[in-house]
Amino acid sequence: MNWHQLSSSSVLKQLGTHAETGLSAEEVASRQAEYGLNNLHQAEQTSAIMLFLAQLKNPLLIILAVGAVLSFLTGHHIDAIAISVIIVINAMISFVQEYKAQKSIDALKNMAAPKCLAMREGEWQKIPASELVPGDLIKLANGDIIPADARLIKADSLQIDEAALTGESELAQKQAEALSEADLALGDQSNRVFMSTPINRGQGIAVVTETGMQTEVGKIADLMQTTESRLSPLQRRIQELSHALIWAAFVIVALIVALGIYQGLSAMELITTTISLVVAAIPEGMPTVVTIVLTLGAKQMMHRHALAKQLASVETLGATSVICSDKTGTLTQNKMQTLKLWASGEIYDVSGQGYEPKGDFIDPTGHIVTPEHHFHLTQMLSFSVLCSDTELIEESGQYRIQGLPTEGAVVVAAAKAGITPDTLQNDFKVLRTHPFDSGRKMMSVVVEDKHGQLHLIVKGAPDVVSRHADAIDCGDKHLDMVSNESMINEVIEGFGREALRTLAVAHRPLNPSDIDLPVEQLEHSLIINGIHGIIDPPRPEATKAVRSAHKAGVRVVMITGDHAVTAKAIAAQMGIVKDETADVITGPELNQISDEALINRAAEVSVYARVTPEHKLRIVQALQANGDVIAMTGDGVNDAPALRKADIGIAMGQGGTDVAKDSSDLILLDDNFATIVNAVREGRRIYDNIRKFIRQALTANVSEVSAILFAFLIIIDEPMLSLAPLMILWINLVSDGIPALALGFDAAEDDVMKRQPRASDESFFADHLGTRIIARGLVMGAMTFFMFFHALSQGESVAYAQTLAFMTLIFGQLVHVFDARTFTTLFQRNPFSNHMLLGAVALSAALSLLMVYTPFGNLAIGTEALSSAHLAMALFMGALPTLVLSSIKRITGLKWL
Repeated sequence: MNWHQLSSSSVLKQLGTHAETGLSAEEVASRQAEYGLNNLHQAEQTSAIMLFLAQLKNPLLIILAVGAVLSFLTGHHIDAIAISVIIVINAMISFVQEYKAQKSIDALKNMAAPKCLAMREGEWQKIPASELVPGDLIKLANGDIIPADARLIKADSLQIDEAALTGESELAQKQAEALSEADLALGDQSNRVFMSTPINRGQGIAVVTETGMQTEVGKIADLMQTTESRLSPLQRRIQELSHALIWAAFVIVALIVALGIYQGLSAMELITTTISLVVAAIPEGMPTVVTIVLTLGAKQMMHRHALAKQLASVETLGATSVICSDKTGTLTQNKMQTLKLWASGEIYDVSGQGYEPKGDFIDPTGHIVTPEHHFHLTQMLSFSVLCSDTELIEESGQYRIQGLPTEGAVVVAAAKAGITPDTLQNDFKVLRTHPFDSGRKMMSVVVEDKHGQLHLIVKGAPDVVSRHADAIDCGDKHLDMVSNESMINEVIEGFGREALRTLAVAHRPLNPSDIDLPVEQLEHSLIINGIHGIIDPPRPEATKAVRSAHKAGVRVVMITGDHAVTAKAIAAQMGIVKDETADVITGPELNQISDEALINRAAEVSVYARVTPEHKLRIVQALQANGDVIAMTGDGVNDAPALRKADIGIAMGQGGTDVAKDSSDLILLDDNFATIVNAVREGRRIYDNIRKFIRQALTANVSEVSAILFAFLIIIDEPMLSLAPLMILWINLVSDGIPALALGFDAAEDDVMKRQPRASDESFFADHLGTRIIARGLVMGAMTFFMFFHALSQGESVAYAQTLAFMTLIFGQLVHVFDARTFTTLFQRNPFSNHMLLGAVALSAALSLLMVYTPFGNLAIGTEALSSAHLAMALFMGALPTLVLSSIKRITGLKWL
């Protein structure tokens, strides 16, 4: 039902209610039975226990659990306990992250009005807002929160802050008249009010049209609950990696079991070997280390004003290919500013930033002018201040406005010329004020100057003021309005082409007898003094960030509730689009095109205007259908569904609603687009470091598995393990895990923001990383087996030979980590630039030596003390594969090596 098109009487009739009496108690009861309570409903939440159990479905943990059970059944109790502890730690880390996820619908509920005034059986009654039904008459007043969606039947200077719902920073001016156009965006439905939006000024009476989940906020709540969040790129890749590792483990175990049966091994020997292979094939520390690396990245982002709520979002930023950004407050300053003004026939540019009263007035020749030497400019700015009830307030060197943003721009422009209410109080005295209302669309004041002359000063939209004007102040002349109206129209059109909102200032002299006349009789025969050109200007740092994003191959898309002309002009200024001829899609256009058509156009269009929550969701889905990884910013209730659907939702920390914050993955603490681009850089660094860790960890796994396989294949007479299960666990978690973790502290490589975004389906093993892992792992495994076989051939015990192989592999991995920290070779990156890594390598080496040379270590993992000659040999032979292979790669340029 298009309630905005119906007259007040038609709406009342349609809803079966009466303007004088409202609904009867019987009718209320009947409608409550039909429509239910005026509440937002929430889907049932997963319990904490079920959430924890869900973490155990991780394929890697399942495989480790099998290994733990086999260890326990075969009497290897220490192995079973060690593996079980690893499983619990990994599950707990994942559980805590999911359990901390906020419930966005609770925030929506908190925005609702608890009580309201409703007309019941001819009396105004204060009732819980949850008891409202369609057809109820409600009274609205300054400071109230709208309790349900409703159609106004009376409005007196009613202004509502609908920014959280529509995305527009300007207060919505409300009126009760019917509107003719059928397909209007919410922000243009001036005779309707919407649940959860606060009243900033004025009062009114409305009839409830929708309640609960049928309201606009209710529809958003439903979208939020029915919109499924996608796995992050990192989560998808780890899932794929887990499956690959499981299959690899199965194949290897099957091969060994087949060989063992062929060679006549006992069941106990086969089980022991199987446990060792499972432990060797699975990087037990991967979930934990990835979580820790992401946590470290989250802390780095925090220092740069980006708070990551979900750890996976830290890496997702690095995969972002499209940033969908709101305009107001993110790309722009959210501080309306007079950039141009026309005064008495002259146009001036006005410089400055934000609300700070510092800036210059520049004439068309580019010269800075002094306002006090230009009478008409000073007069126009003085009149602007006198006809305003907005204040500029300074606190501890910071400036803010108290009042309407558009009027704030006018007051700040005057302050730049040294004109403030305080400087005017000796020259003018305000006698009477006629506030703005939606019927007149003007504000006026009666003032008396220091000579005793009375003036009416008027401020309002230029087209409205022009209809009440007889003359235009131009130089020392008053030009006839009828003959020279084109002059005003040219100014309005010129400012409009620059997406400037316009506000006209006019006056007329009064006689003492005029002061008590009704406002309608006063506001005529005006003389237009000037026009302000106002806009919410782009953030300078955001403009630079857009350029940086484009260099990194990341497209920026503006999605805003503002008008198309304004959106396109800001986008052109910032370089989001090439020029103002770029294609823009508006909300009404989105209603007319299919999802398939939108998917095709989404690849090219970078500006969307006058959109609804459903539109934003469709845009995100269309971009994702094209294979893009989407970062979506938002601050309002209307942004919540799209924030949840996007690969990474980014909420505004300063100006954002709780609903937006709770629906997001990342919160911008400074509401600055530039912070997003910095976070993209950080995300790319983190992803690089995770890939480096995976290379280091899987190289160790390939080394361990191949060392065991070589022993099985070569020592045919009596197959034995070249590495004991707990030795493998130690390598994976300590000697390899600690240095690999230190890779999370690595600084970004120089080209990190010069690369194109990686494809959403790109594997961890892209760019020959897989072949490097296999090649290095096989060579290190071969070297590890060689040292094991060498010790046996010299008559050493199996435990001694395993210890020599153990230390060879440890030293090999500690050297290999320096090669793993770069996508080139270890010779092309300063090995001393990561102090954390140097400390981690030293610590791992020291701890591993303690496990060899202390009774506790000998008992815990089955080692024996090595001779100094064998220890030196282990160090040399362990380092040899990395040094030789890296040298070959450096000389030949072979990427797969």
